[in-house]
Amino acid sequence: MSVENDLAPPRPEAEVPGGSSRPAWQRTLLRHDLPASIVVFLVALPLSLGIAVASGAPVAAGLVAAVIGGVVAGLLGGSVLQVSGPAAGLTVVVAESIATFGWRVTCFIVVAAGVLQILFGLSRIARAALAVAPVVVHAMLAGIGITIALQQIHVLLGGSSHSTALRNLLELPGQLLDLHGGGALVGATVIAVMLGWKRMPPKLRAVPGPLVAVVAGTLLSLLLPTDVDRIVIDGSLFDALQLPHLPSGDWSAVAMMVLTIALIASVESLLSAVAVDKMHTGPRTNFDRELIGQGSANVLSGLAGGLPITGVIVRSATNVQAGARTRASAILHGCWLLLFSVALVALVEQIPTAALAGLLIVIGIQLVKLAHIRLARRTGDLLVYVVTILSVVFLNLLEGVIIGLALAFGLLLWRVVRVQVSAVALDGPRWLVSIDGSCTFLALPKLSGELAKVPAGADVTVEMTVDFLDHAAFEAIEEWQRQQESSGGRVDFVEIGSARMAGAAAAPPARGFGRQVWDELLGPWRTPEPGGDVVAAGVSAFHRSHAHVVRPHLDELRDSQDPHSFFLTCSDSRIVPNVITSSGPGDLFTVRNIGNLVPLHGDDSVEAALEFALEELAVRSVVVCGHSSCGAMKAVHAGAETAGGLNSWLGHAAPSLERFRDGHPVAVAAGAAGYGEVDQLSMVNVAVQLETLQRHPVVRRAIAERGVVVSGLFFDIAGARVVEVTAETVRTIDGELPVTL
Repeated sequence: MSVENDLAPPRPEAEVPGGSSRPAWQRTLLRHDLPASIVVFLVALPLSLGIAVASGAPVAAGLVAAVIGGVVAGLLGGSVLQVSGPAAGLTVVVAESIATFGWRVTCFIVVAAGVLQILFGLSRIARAALAVAPVVVHAMLAGIGITIALQQIHVLLGGSSHSTALRNLLELPGQLLDLHGGGALVGATVIAVMLGWKRMPPKLRAVPGPLVAVVAGTLLSLLLPTDVDRIVIDGSLFDALQLPHLPSGDWSAVAMMVLTIALIASVESLLSAVAVDKMHTGPRTNFDRELIGQGSANVLSGLAGGLPITGVIVRSATNVQAGARTRASAILHGCWLLLFSVALVALVEQIPTAALAGLLIVIGIQLVKLAHIRLARRTGDLLVYVVTILSVVFLNLLEGVIIGLALAFGLLLWRVVRVQVSAVALDGPRWLVSIDGSCTFLALPKLSGELAKVPAGADVTVEMTVDFLDHAAFEAIEEWQRQQESSGGRVDFVEIGSARMAGAAAAPPARGFGRQVWDELLGPWRTPEPGGDVVAAGVSAFHRSHAHVVRPHLDELRDSQDPHSFFLTCSDSRIVPNVITSSGPGDLFTVRNIGNLVPLHGDDSVEAALEFALEELAVRSVVVCGHSSCGAMKAVHAGAETAGGLNSWLGHAAPSLERFRDGHPVAVAAGAAGYGEVDQLSMVNVAVQLETLQRHPVVRRAIAERGVVVSGLFFDIAGARVVEVTAETVRTIDGELPVTL
């Protein structure tokens, strides 16, 4: 993807008659991206300053990272509308790195993390980072938010933050007794503005809330009679540019910090890009390119003395909502930050640290989202969420995430591999053992306990709905079967799942999937061996697989039947009425003949079945179903002469052929939908049989007395699609969409 293409609008704009002669991308830039970039700049400025202060880095480092994130990541990244810069999600990690290694070595760590991100992108594993459980990511962000809030509340009260969250928590009562009134008032004002800004009128909300809050706090600090601590920037932004220092030792700790920053920055950037993609309809994110862009920005930021960079959802969402169309908006916002940082340093130094503390407290609190807590509770992941938050807050970010991922994986493993086993006594001496789920060595205690309930010598049906069967579980079941049969009992296996006993010892265990079961159930039979009895093999498979499932339903029907439909269809082997109508035993009273014909004379089979169904069984509907590629209709259409009774039988289709040649409206509709002439004739044949049935006295009486419905269907074999055929047209079953091939 070239930069030139990325600068094109996601959707071409129509030319306006008499309008500007500028190219479309220039109109997009001036009309959408330029205003959006100014809005994003106003949001990013106070956030960048606050994150630098919270990290314990030089204030200028936040501005350097914001400029490079906007320009470099905006130009090279794979997300068109994502805006990058210093993020609150890395504040805790950067603060720990600075405390451990110093600022200049932390810059080296940022460079190394950027190189690692580039390698991630080049190795095309970006999507693998999305495999992190969302609940862990949500909890990680919430833990970071709580940590930031605990740190900054001390700054707001006039003190300084401590090295650990526990210390910040324990020292809070003492800090409350020794608060600095002016700073606390400024911070409280910023918090009030931030929280109340969303309730302002829409026209006022066009101005970013963080900017309004910081400006209000700064103006208030200038009016207060007491002194308030303010931001200090030593020299200009260019004076802050400095090369990193190499670590003097403890390379293992440095490597761990590099990996931590690279992983967190990558995951946060990718998740942010996914969220941004959901907000617009333009080009989707190239995740590998996004990591390369983020890594390149981090390399340059570390070399220039800036904070680590990630994609930031707050700025990105603002960018989309402000109407940005291309990556030019992110690039321009970086340019505005550079211009402001160079020309207006004195203005930045008027901002009180308490104002930025109030801003960061609100941002930290907002990282703890009630929607995420409710989602974790609904999905059963609340324990993972709480443990991850506590670990991030009271240990450190990396350990917290690792603990959260380990707990999430353990919970997943427990959910996936658990198996339900039960042994119950049926009427008489027979027992039923049900095994449902993944049957592995982990299930052996539960499995052996349930199997031990079965008395020696009892007859047992073992119903296995198993998708995974390892050798340990197979041996346990097989040994129990041997003992049961040696004591005079009989063990019958009913294997409904995709993992079967017969193959457990022949190959390494493999998970079977639901599609495999459906393929076996609905797919055509396969000849077991040359010369083998296919029907006998099928009956054997039926007994071993799903006879046990249908047995209770058939038992209810043993004395009577109550089908809802009389179903007349072709004898063609490819038509399976119960499959295409999602019906089961006892639902359809089915009659099949070649061509699904209703003879007017010379054959009593259809009439006898029709009368029995309507008068004895009281069916509620009468259905005629034809199909594509019908051999009978091919012969009728071609006028082929056949030997024996087939020729006289196909003579019953002569009225259908005549109506087809006369331009029956069903043939016209089928032709318009793209069906060939033989299929058109098949549909006309269904319509003609419907007319014949509706003239039948028994059918007419049933319609008048009981409201019986007469309908026609056509089964398109190749597309596995059923459409409705009426006396006049062809349409989908819902009657709303046109039938097309």
